[in-house]
Amino acid sequence: MANLAINGILEKMTGKDKDYRYMATSDLLNELSKDSFKADSDLEIKVSNTVLQQLDDAAGDVSGLAVKCLAPLVKKVSQDRVLDMTEKLCDRLLHGKDQHRDTASIALKTIVSEITATAVALRILESLTPQLIQGISSTGLSTEIKCECLDILCDVLHRFGNLMTHDHLLLLRSLLSQLSSNQASVRKKSISCIASLSSSLSDDLLAAATVEVVQLLKKKGTKPELTRTNIQMIGAFSRAVGYRFGPHLSETVPMLISYCVNASEVDEELREYSLQALESFLLRCPRDISVYCNEILDLTLEYLSYDPNFTDNMEEDTDNENLEDEEEDEESANEYSDDEDISWKVRRAAAKCLSAVIVSRPEMLSILYKEACPKLIERFKEREENVKMDVFNAFIELLRQTGNVTKGQVDIQEYSPLWMLKQEVQKIVRSINKQLREKSIKTKVGAFSVLRELVVVLPDCLADHIGSLVPGIEKALSDKSSTSNLKIEALIFTRLVMASHLPSVFHPYIKALSGPILSAVSERYYKVTAEALRVCGELVRVIRPNIEETVFDFRPYVRSIYTAILLRLANQDQDQEVKECAISCMGLVISTFGDDLQMELPTCLPVLVDRMGNEITRLTAVKAFAVIASSPLKIDLSCVLDHVLAELTAFLRKANRALRQASLGTLNSLVVAYGDRISTSTYESIIVELSALISDSDLHMTASALELCCTMMADRKFNKDVGLSVRQIVLPQALVLVRSSLLQGQALQALQSFFAALVHSANTSFDVLLDSLLFSAKPSPQSGGLAKQALYSIAQCVAVLCLAAGDNKCASTVEMLTSILKDDNNTNSAKQHLALLCLGEIGRRKDLSSHRNIENIVIESFQSPFEEIKSAASYALGNIAVGNLSKYLPFILDQIDNQQKKQYLLLHSLKEVIARQSMDKAGQVELQDQNVEKILRLLFNHCESEEEGVRNVVAECLGKIALIEPKKLVPALQVRTTCPAGFTRATVAIAVKYSIVERPEKIDDVIYPAISSFLMLIKDDDRHVRRAAVSALSTAAHNKPNLIKGLLPELLPLLYDQTVVKQELIRTVDLGPFKHIVDDGLELRKAAFECVDTLLDSCLDQVNPSSFIVPYLKAGLDDHYDVKMPCHLILSKLADKCPSAVLAVLDSLVGPLEKTISHRPKQDAVKQEVDRNEDMIRSALRAIASLNHLSGGEYSPKFKMLMNTIMKTPNLIEKYNAVRCE
Repeated sequence: MANLAINGILEKMTGKDKDYRYMATSDLLNELSKDSFKADSDLEIKVSNTVLQQLDDAAGDVSGLAVKCLAPLVKKVSQDRVLDMTEKLCDRLLHGKDQHRDTASIALKTIVSEITATAVALRILESLTPQLIQGISSTGLSTEIKCECLDILCDVLHRFGNLMTHDHLLLLRSLLSQLSSNQASVRKKSISCIASLSSSLSDDLLAAATVEVVQLLKKKGTKPELTRTNIQMIGAFSRAVGYRFGPHLSETVPMLISYCVNASEVDEELREYSLQALESFLLRCPRDISVYCNEILDLTLEYLSYDPNFTDNMEEDTDNENLEDEEEDEESANEYSDDEDISWKVRRAAAKCLSAVIVSRPEMLSILYKEACPKLIERFKEREENVKMDVFNAFIELLRQTGNVTKGQVDIQEYSPLWMLKQEVQKIVRSINKQLREKSIKTKVGAFSVLRELVVVLPDCLADHIGSLVPGIEKALSDKSSTSNLKIEALIFTRLVMASHLPSVFHPYIKALSGPILSAVSERYYKVTAEALRVCGELVRVIRPNIEETVFDFRPYVRSIYTAILLRLANQDQDQEVKECAISCMGLVISTFGDDLQMELPTCLPVLVDRMGNEITRLTAVKAFAVIASSPLKIDLSCVLDHVLAELTAFLRKANRALRQASLGTLNSLVVAYGDRISTSTYESIIVELSALISDSDLHMTASALELCCTMMADRKFNKDVGLSVRQIVLPQALVLVRSSLLQGQALQALQSFFAALVHSANTSFDVLLDSLLFSAKPSPQSGGLAKQALYSIAQCVAVLCLAAGDNKCASTVEMLTSILKDDNNTNSAKQHLALLCLGEIGRRKDLSSHRNIENIVIESFQSPFEEIKSAASYALGNIAVGNLSKYLPFILDQIDNQQKKQYLLLHSLKEVIARQSMDKAGQVELQDQNVEKILRLLFNHCESEEEGVRNVVAECLGKIALIEPKKLVPALQVRTTCPAGFTRATVAIAVKYSIVERPEKIDDVIYPAISSFLMLIKDDDRHVRRAAVSALSTAAHNKPNLIKGLLPELLPLLYDQTVVKQELIRTVDLGPFKHIVDDGLELRKAAFECVDTLLDSCLDQVNPSSFIVPYLKAGLDDHYDVKMPCHLILSKLADKCPSAVLAVLDSLVGPLEKTISHRPKQDAVKQEVDRNEDMIRSALRAIASLNHLSGGEYSPKFKMLMNTIMKTPNLIEKYNAVRCE
C-alpha cells in the first residue's frame, strides 16, 4: 500500500505543472523521512532516478527540495543505489551543463555528509576520488569545475581522510600542483583541501609536503601572489596538524620573519599572512616555538604600530582631560581615511599574534609587562576600530593571564607582574579616558571591558582616578545614543569598582553617579535594569558605609533610591532576574536606611513578605530578611515578624536545600535581634523542625541547625521552656550524631557549643548529659564498635561539657575517668579508650596537676595489649602536658630518655605538645621557656631510626619547633642535608615541609636563603630522600610559592625526572608459587605529579606546560592507577589554564585515555579491583570532558573518534554524562 502511494507521488513529480511537482517532491520528502519507509529494489531505482531528475528541474524551489530528499534517501537505499547516484552526479559535475553544476555539487556534498557506514564510504571513495582528482588536475576543465571539485574533496577528506591512505600520495601531488594556479580561488580552495588532508597524513608525507612548500618559498623570483599562497599554506598546515608541525618550525619561522621584515611597502598581505602563520605556530606548536618567542614578540610589537601612510602628530599626550566634546568630534571628523590603505590588516594580525604569545606563554609574563604592556597602552589610540578591538582584546588577555598566574597572592612583590601592572595604571586610565570620549559605541564598550578586567585583577588600583572616570560612566549611562550593551558594560564596571574600593573614594561623586544609575533602574531592557539594581546595592553601601558614625550626608539620596527600587519591587510583570535584584536591593536599603524610612516600612515590608510566598522569589526574599535582621538599626519588623517566622519555619521542611540553609541563617539572625518578641509556641515549632535537620548526611545543615539551637537557648527570657524542648526533641538527635564517623569541622564545633549551652539551660542535669554522652560511646549490637573519629568527637564534647559545668563537676569527672583506668585495666578496652581520650581533651583545656600522679596513671596504659589504647594514652599524655607545660614536659622528656621500649609512643606525646604549642604566639613563648635544647638533642638522636613512623614524628616535631626557634633550627637542619645517613637527610626534608605553613611566620625570612639546600635533595641518590624533597617542594608551592619561584627553572627538570619510570627501582619478589613485581618508585612518581598539580595553581608563570605534557604527562596517563589519577586532574587543569598547550598535543594524549576507559578487569577480579577500575574510568572521563570544552578540539581527528566511541557506548556515555553533571 505504501509502495502504491510512493508510485503515485513519483508520477506527479514528473508532471508539467510546477506546483504539482513541488507538492509531490515535498510529499516524497515526508515519506522518506518516516522510519517506516522501506522500498524494494525496483522502487529504489525509480525513487533514485526521479530525485536525480528533479535536481535538474527548471524551478529552483523544486530542485532545492530534491536536494533535501537526498539526505534521508541515502540512509534508506542500498549501497549500489548510493554508488549509482554518486557516479551520475559526478558525471554531471564534470561533463554536464553549466546551469546544473551547482545543484550536482550541492547534491554530492549532501551524500558525502549523510554517509555513516564505513563499508558504503569505502565503495563511494573508490569511485569518487579518481574523478575528483581528474576534475582538479585536468587542464581542459574550467576554473568553476575545479573549484566545485575542490569543495567536495575538502568535505570528503574532512570526513573520510583516514580511509583514503592509499590515495594520499596521489591526492597530495594533485593538490600541491594547484598552489601555483593562476586563479586565486583555486589556490585558496586547494589550501583548505590540503589542510583537511594533512590531519590524516603520515609523518613522512606531511614532512614531504612541508618541504615542498618551503622550497617554493625559498625559490627566488616567485610571483608575490604565489608566495602569499605558500605562506597561507604553511599556516594552514600548523592549524590542521598541531604539534606534528613542530619539527618543521626551524625552517619556516626564520623564513616567515624574514618575509615579514623584508616585504615591500605595498605588499601588506604578505606581512599579514606571515603574522597569521606565526600566530598559528604559537597556539598549535607551543613547545617547539619556545626558542623563537622573543623574536616573534619583537616582531609583533614593531608591526602593532605599522602605519606607513599615516603620520600621527598627537604623540605628545595631553594631560588636559577635560577637552570639549565638540573639539573631540571635530578631531574625529578630520581623521585620516583612505579606502585603499590596508596596513590595518598588518596591525590586526600583529595584535592577534601578540594575543597568542600572551595566552600561550604564561612564563613570559614579566617580559610582556616590560615590553608589550606599554606598547599596547600606546596603541589604544588606534584609528581603525576593528584593530582597536583586537588591541583591547590583547590587553584583556594580558590582564587575565596575570590573574591566572597570581591567583591567591596577597602581597605584591616588587617587579612581579602585579607590581609592574600597578605602575602602568595611570597611563591606562589616561588612554582609556580618551577612548570613552570617542563617538563610537564599540570603542566605549571595549574601553569599559578593559577597565572591568583591570579592577578584577588589581582591586583598589583606581582610587586616585575615579574622578577622571566618572564623566565617562555618566555619559555612557545618560547619552541617548548609548546602546544597552554599552550601558551594561558601564554598570558592571561601576559595580566592580565600587565593591573593590573604599567608600570614601566615591563620596565626592555620588551626586553625579546616582542620577544616571537610578535612571538605568527604570530602563525597559531587563538586563540593564538588573545590572543597575546590583549597582544600587553597592551604591547603598558606599553612601552609608558605617551605621554608627556618619561620614557622609546620605539623607538627600535615600528617598530617590527607595522610590526607584520600590517601583521595580512592586511590579509583578517583569523578568525574574529583575525581581530578584529588586528584592536583594530593597533588603539592603531597609537595613542601611531603615531609621530614615520608618514611615515607609509598613508599605515595603509586606511586599517582601509577599515575595516569600512566591516559589520563584522566596529564596531571595529569605536572604533579604536575613540582611534586614542583621542590621544594627534594629528595624521595626512588628508588622510582619510573626508571618515571616511562620514562613521560615515551614521552609525548613522543603526539599530545596538552599532554601532550608538560607531559612536557618535568617531565623538565627531574627532570634538574635528579636528574640524577646518571639512567642514560646513559635520557638517550639522551630525546634521540632530543627530536629529533622540534624544528621550526618548534611553536616553543613546540621551545623546551622545546632547554632540556631544555641542561639535560642541563649535567650534568658525563654531559657527554661526552650531548654526543656531542646532536651526532649533535639538532644536524642545530637547523641546519634556524635556517634558518626563523618562528624568534623564546623558541625563538631557546633555540637560542642550545643552541649555547653544545654548544660547552662534550666531542667538539664550535667550528670544526665555526661552519662548520655558516655553511654553513646558503647558499642551497639547492630553496628559493633564505634569508629575512632566518633570516639574523638565524644571526648571533645565531654571536655567542653565539663568545662562549662564548672571546676567541681570537672574535677569529679576527671576522678571518675582515672578510676576507670585504674580499675578497668584490660577488661573493657572501649571504656578505657574513651577515658584516655576524654582526659586528653580535658587536660588540653585545663591544668590537671591538682590530680596526683595522673601522668603515671596514663602512662601505665602504654602496657596495654591493644594498639588503640596505646595510641590514646600517647595522645592523652601529650594533651595533659599542654595544660601544664612546666610540670609534664620534663616528665615526657625523661621518659623518652629512660624508656627505650616506649619511645615511639612518647615521641607522639611530644609531637602533640609541640604541635599544640606552635599554633599560637602564647604557646610558642611558653614552649621557648622550657628546655628546647634538650628537646632538639633528643629529636636529632632519633633522625636515623629504622622505623619510618618514628622518623615522621621526629620530622613533624622539628618542623613545628622551627616555627618557634627558626634561627636555631634552620642552620641545624641545613647542616644535616649533607649527612651520610639517608634517613637523616629525608627526615630533615620532611621537617622543612612541616615548617612551611600558610600563615606568615618569623621562619620565612630565615628559611628563604636556605631553602635551596633542602629542595636540591630532589637529586639525591636515595629515593626516600627524593620523595621527602618532592613533598617539601609541594608544600612550599601550596603555602609559600614566593619561597621557591626563583629556584623553579633549576628544580622543574629535576622534578619532571621523578615522574619517569625507573627500571632500577622495579624488582621481582619470588613468593614460591608465583612472582610479584614491586615498583619502589611508584610513590615517588605519584608525589611528583601531585607536586606539579600544586605548581600549576601557584606558580603557573614559571611552568612551561608544553615541555611537561609531552613526554612526562603523556607517560603518566599510561602509568599505574595511583599515577593516572593525579595525571587526569593535571590534564583537566591544563585544559582550563593553558588550552593552547594541550590542544597542540591533543592527538598524542588520546591513546592513553582510550586505553584507560576501555580497560576491563579480569574475570576473577575482587570487588576492590573492580571499584578501582570504575574510579579510574570516571577520572579519565572527567579529563575527557575538560578536553571536549577546548575550542579547536574538533581539529583533532583522533579525539573526535574517541568522543564518537564514548557516545556510541551505552556504559561510557552514561558515566560521561554523570561526570559532566558533577
